[in-house]
Amino acid sequence: MEHNEKKRMTTASGAPVGDNQHSITAGQRGPTLIQDVHFLEKIAHFDRERIPERVVHAKGAGAFGYFEVTNDEISKYTKADFLSEKGKRTEMFARFSTVAGEQGSADTVRDPRGFALKFYTDEGNYDLVGNNTPIFFVRDAIKFPDFIHTQKRHPQTGLKDVNMVWDFWSLSPESLHQITYLHGDRGIPATYRHMNGYGSHTYKWVNKDGEAFWVKYHFISDQGVKGLDVDVADDLAGENPDYHREDLFNAIDKGDYPSWTLYVQIIPYEDYKDYRFDMFDVTKTVSKKDYPRIEVGKMVLNKNPKNFFADVEQAALSPANFVPGIEASPDKMLQGRLFSYSDTQRHRLGPNHQQLEVNRPKVEVNHYQRDGFMAMNGNGGSMPNYEPNSFGGPVADPETKINPFEVEGMADSVMHDNEDYYTQPGDLYRLMSEDERTRLIQNFADHMRPVTRDDIKLRQIEHFYRADPDWGERIAKDLGLYVPDSAKK
Repeated sequence: MEHNEKKRMTTASGAPVGDNQHSITAGQRGPTLIQDVHFLEKIAHFDRERIPERVVHAKGAGAFGYFEVTNDEISKYTKADFLSEKGKRTEMFARFSTVAGEQGSADTVRDPRGFALKFYTDEGNYDLVGNNTPIFFVRDAIKFPDFIHTQKRHPQTGLKDVNMVWDFWSLSPESLHQITYLHGDRGIPATYRHMNGYGSHTYKWVNKDGEAFWVKYHFISDQGVKGLDVDVADDLAGENPDYHREDLFNAIDKGDYPSWTLYVQIIPYEDYKDYRFDMFDVTKTVSKKDYPRIEVGKMVLNKNPKNFFADVEQAALSPANFVPGIEASPDKMLQGRLFSYSDTQRHRLGPNHQQLEVNRPKVEVNHYQRDGFMAMNGNGGSMPNYEPNSFGGPVADPETKINPFEVEGMADSVMHDNEDYYTQPGDLYRLMSEDERTRLIQNFADHMRPVTRDDIKLRQIEHFYRADPDWGERIAKDLGLYVPDSAKK
């Protein structure tokens, strides 16, 4: 920074500040006078510097970059403009995070990592808010608050509580697939650069002819996938709790730009009706053998934030931010997130959070939303704040309506129609090498050992056994327990 020519300090209203080192007092000893408006403004702003942290994904890091299409054939599946032709580049922002920890928590804990992307397209912002895992713990958004409560702190002690964690997981067998992934070798990424990212949910693509496809997103790290040894991760948590944030910043700062190649699985629209797993169940994957991955393009992060608070803390991403050609699926978790993510930003940042620079689309914004905290875009000026109107206000474009889809069935609180919680976790276990299985067993046993109630441990062991008898037997042995007879039926 240049220090030769110093700028004159002002208040927020632009008035010059006469003294920033001494408050205005009655004489040398005071007291301080209320007329010291600079002091009052300074301390009042300081009192409000911390916006509420995110309920989940509170600790993270972010960077800017671009996405470039590398496949000319993608436009036959979606009319999304930013994917329309090979070589097209779109500016973007990425935020990586842990899920359960607070702002001051360590980066190297065993936890999924958020993989949230904002594309500043010519048709508005498109946000893809996923994780570094292709599945999730629960499959209905109504269970999400309960799940997160178990990952946070006990309401009495204010401490993390392993009993809550395993009580919930053992009573929610759909979590088995995700916790298996989480306790495996990819459960603690070496860095944010060395992990894949997934949309996790199934989404819908629509092309210019109105033809619809289901799609799954896979961002594969060009740096390779690497995990941290448990002991190394524990050491780093104490020595450098910001290890992942520091690594990402330093890599970009020295020109070692991390990149990911985007692949998608394209699924014909009607296939969801007969596929052996529910494609809209986020606790399940769709086999790459059935629907091979197709390369789409490359994401490169080449610019660090200028200011962490402005660019990363104030970043607001939501899976509800779609562009024409990309739509939601009936996935029950996704349907809940469409509301929840934007709603938490309205609480955290205010109703006009999308006017902040990091969230602002690069296209002109025209709507009838007015007023509220921190309106920074002229608030619509003299244009009408209602529609229809006779004064040239913006109107809807029927060409961008969603692709119609059928709904059926009685309105009710219903379960998923598939209760197979064990096939895919069992397949994942059997896919591992013997060394990987040994580490998996050790990670599970070490995590469960502090649980104070054997009935919770045994209930979870029963799930392991049903996925693969060897799995259940080995964890039971490590914990000094016997597999219950009910699990062997």
